[in-house]
Amino acid sequence: MNTPYGVPSREHGDHYPYAVNAVLQVIDLFAGAGGFSTGLARSGTFQTVAAVEHDPDAAATFAANHPDAEVYAGDIETWMRSDIPNADVVIGGPPCQGFSNLGSRRVRDPRNALWRRYAETLALVRPAYFVMENVADFLTSGQYRDLRRETHRSGRLSNYRIEAAVLNAAEYGAPQLRRRAVIIGSSRDLPAPGHPASTHNRERWRTVRDAIGDLTEDVDGIDLPRVSTNYNGRQVRGPFPGSDLHVGRRPTQLSLDRYAAIPPGGNRSHLPDHLLAPCWRGHTTGSGDVMGRLHWDRPSVTIRTEFWKPEKGRYLHPVADRAITHLEAARLQGFDDSYQWHGSKTAIGRQIGNAVPSALAEAIGSHIHDHYQRHASGVIHDRARIPAATALR
Repeated sequence: MNTPYGVPSREHGDHYPYAVNAVLQVIDLFAGAGGFSTGLARSGTFQTVAAVEHDPDAAATFAANHPDAEVYAGDIETWMRSDIPNADVVIGGPPCQGFSNLGSRRVRDPRNALWRRYAETLALVRPAYFVMENVADFLTSGQYRDLRRETHRSGRLSNYRIEAAVLNAAEYGAPQLRRRAVIIGSSRDLPAPGHPASTHNRERWRTVRDAIGDLTEDVDGIDLPRVSTNYNGRQVRGPFPGSDLHVGRRPTQLSLDRYAAIPPGGNRSHLPDHLLAPCWRGHTTGSGDVMGRLHWDRPSVTIRTEFWKPEKGRYLHPVADRAITHLEAARLQGFDDSYQWHGSKTAIGRQIGNAVPSALAEAIGSHIHDHYQRHASGVIHDRARIPAATALR
């Protein structure tokens, strides 16, 4: 029979044996630039067959680096009405702006409901595993409680159990302190996999120097090259390899004076009075990262979507009087210099900041594959599709 989506399927109740030693096929939802899929690919035995990304520049970046995946550049609701492939693993991080602890949380942010589209995909695809990544505050949200409820006996994801933990990417080999909620779901046909054990204790943490110490303190100009290509019927800037991204900004003289006044490891508290912003003079508490320098011999702070603005956090180069470049931020996220990027500097910066550090993704992938190899032999898994009418509402 065919499902309402036109995908060949078995009648509900037919079964598929697990294929031990096979490459696990992956669907990447809210895929961004592809950091999660990149990390899985590095762990071996994973192949992303489909990806969904609403932002056209990020979709172009994903497609350029994962040519074997079918990339849908558009909203997930429309994609769900297309031919959805089978997959062993579904991954993705629904947009997290409504859960973030940066500023006020937006409980009614419509993007908060996108986790339901993720869950609907699980109900349709029936993978053996799924991994949802989000900000740590997601685990205290009503949406996470709703997700857990769907895995109960009467829920539409009752064939799954979920395990949640807050993982620090630095403990898995990333040169970056980044705490993220990682929810791993698994079929009840398999034992619960848990989460990957830490591989890097504090003494083994990779540092900023490890990631960017070989790059020149001087930047290679300000602007990206004038290159564009056609993707999905529109012109997009790029592709730009990482070597094109070691570019700077055009800061004001006041900003340059501030940068020069901040010592190694320092921040805005080290500025003389005449260089302080009026709002800083009477505000001596709060984050010590604002206008701060990265430390050579520590991991970086979390790389966010505006890392090129030192007023947003500890994003000054350890010694040079400038913000870190896009290339340096991409390395701190774990991207190779050969990675191909599409979009404006702002768009690429957003892609870099939103990515899952590849070292964390690789550790998750290795853990899931090891679990699969140990426990899948002889297990039968129901992968019949659920008709669209029973999708989550």
